[in-house]
Amino acid sequence: MAILNEEQEMLRDMAREWTTNESPVTEFRKVRSRGEPEAFSRDAYATMAEMGWAGVVIPEDQGGSDFGYLSAGLVVEELGKTLTASPMVMNTVAASAIMFGGSDEQKARWLPQLASGEAIATLAIDEGANHNPARIEASVSGGKLTGTKAFVPEAHGANLFVVAAKDGLYLVEKGDGVSLTTRKLTDQRSHADVTFDGAPADRLANGGDSLLNDVLDRARILTAAEMLGMAQAVFDTTLGYLKQRVQFNQVLASFQALQHRMANLFADLAQMRSAVEAGLQAVDSGFGIARAATIAKAEANRVLHIMSNEGIQLHGGIGMTDEYDIGLYFKRARVLENAFGSSGYLEDRFATLGGY
Repeated sequence: MAILNEEQEMLRDMAREWTTNESPVTEFRKVRSRGEPEAFSRDAYATMAEMGWAGVVIPEDQGGSDFGYLSAGLVVEELGKTLTASPMVMNTVAASAIMFGGSDEQKARWLPQLASGEAIATLAIDEGANHNPARIEASVSGGKLTGTKAFVPEAHGANLFVVAAKDGLYLVEKGDGVSLTTRKLTDQRSHADVTFDGAPADRLANGGDSLLNDVLDRARILTAAEMLGMAQAVFDTTLGYLKQRVQFNQVLASFQALQHRMANLFADLAQMRSAVEAGLQAVDSGFGIARAATIAKAEANRVLHIMSNEGIQLHGGIGMTDEYDIGLYFKRARVLENAFGSSGYLEDRFATLGGY
C-alpha cells in the first residue's frame, strides 16, 4: 500500500466517513429511481465541492488544494465503494486538460468554477462503440466544431466539454450547436451521444496529441481507482455473506473450497491495489505515466471482472436479484471495463509502448 502523509490520511478518512454515512448504496438507488438524465445528486456533489474534493488536483491559486492525483484517487476509491454517482472523475480529468493545455485566460475562467462545483466538465473523445482515440473525425472550421461523440459520460450534468478534434482538444460550452441523445447503459448512470453542429469551440493552447494521451492516461488511472473501491466493496460484501449464510448446517465460510476462492480474490485485490496506486504516484511524480496508467487500468479490468463474477456466484441465486447490491457493482463494472480502453486495447497499447 502507498505510504500516505497526514493530510492524505485525513482526506481518505473524511471521504470514507462521508460515503459510509451520507452516501451509501441506498442513495444511489434513490438517484436511480428518480430516473433523471443527470443520474446524480446535485446536493451531494455540492457537498463534495464544499469539502474540496472537486479541486484536489487544481492549483491553490485557481481555487483548488493541489493535493495531487494520489489524494484524488483516495477520494474516488471511497466513492467507488458505495457506488456514489457523481461527475467527480470526469471533472477532475477535464480540469487536468485545462491545467496542462489551457491558456492563462482559459485557466482563470474555468478552473475556479470547476474547483468550487459551480461548473462541471467532462471529456468527449470517442466517436464509436469502442475506445479508439486514433480515429477522430470531429473537426473545427472558423472556430466552430462539428462532429458526434459517442457514450460521453456525465454529459447531462456537464456545463463544459473537453472535446477531441482532428487538430487537438477544444473547450465547448453546452448551448448553441450542442445536442444530447441519451444512451441507456446497464449501470444506469449518465451517458449520451453528443452532437456538435457548428458549436463555438475554444482550442486549448497546447492541445496536441501528447495532451490527449496525457489526459486519457489520467482518466484511465482515476477510473481504475473507482474500480478498486468497487472491487474492495464486492470482496468485503461477499466475505460477510459467506460468514453468515448457513448451508448443510454449516456456515459457508467454513468450506475449504470457498476459502480457496476468497484467498485467490484477496491476492488479486492486493495486486490491483498495487497497480492502481503505482499509477496515481506516477502521475504525481511525472515519470512513466503512460505505462503505469495502462497497467493500472488493465489490472483493474481483470480483477474487477473476476471479482464481480465471483461476487454474484458466491451469493448464489439471490445475487441476480435487484434486492441485493452485489448486482449493481456487476453492472457498473461492465461499463467501466470498457471506459478509456478495454483489456484488449490496453494490452496492445502496452506492447506499443514497449516497442513491440
